[in-house]
Amino acid sequence: MSQYFEIHPQTPQLRLIHKVVEILRAGGVIVYPTDSCYALGCMLDNKNGLERIYRIRSLSKGHHMSLICNDLSSISTYAKVDNRNYRLLKSMTPGAYTFILKATNEIPRRLLHPKRKSIGIRVPDNAIAQALVTELGEPMMSTTLLMPGEDYPLSDPYDISQLLKSDVDAVIDGGACGLEETSVISLEAEVEVLREGKGDIGKLS
Repeated sequence: MSQYFEIHPQTPQLRLIHKVVEILRAGGVIVYPTDSCYALGCMLDNKNGLERIYRIRSLSKGHHMSLICNDLSSISTYAKVDNRNYRLLKSMTPGAYTFILKATNEIPRRLLHPKRKSIGIRVPDNAIAQALVTELGEPMMSTTLLMPGEDYPLSDPYDISQLLKSDVDAVIDGGACGLEETSVISLEAEVEVLREGKGDIGKLS
């Protein structure tokens, strides 16, 4: 049975954030809000957690996972970023964007796109998500909470907790989230918009 935490969306209660981070460190999978949709998350080295997320969403092994970061300072550890792309990232984060970058050797192979060896990077503009990765002290592995056969992500935290109570370890109620996923921008070679979503891609011009 998952635990349910009501956390203030603007001023997250640190004692509750600490409890959720303890669940993550113990190998848990959580549902948490972002600046676009609710998402599933677990620690980067949590192989079992990744497999559980794959099962919940019925994902194939080649699905791009994202790393949720609180700022750009740790990105160079996990992704290859040149000066031009760093300036672009700095101008568009935090925000509702997922950037696809070539991964470094610090990323476990199981998280990478099997052919392209790339990884998604997110710096969400959401106080709860920011508080989680700040307290965690490292990026969190994540993907949108979009259930199999559905066109839109789940948005009501209570409904999520009832549906996934046996599949996840914690659900954070941070209020109603949106239904629009992030814009996905590849920076592997030339700048390429792979999906237009909530993030304003007009900032690229």
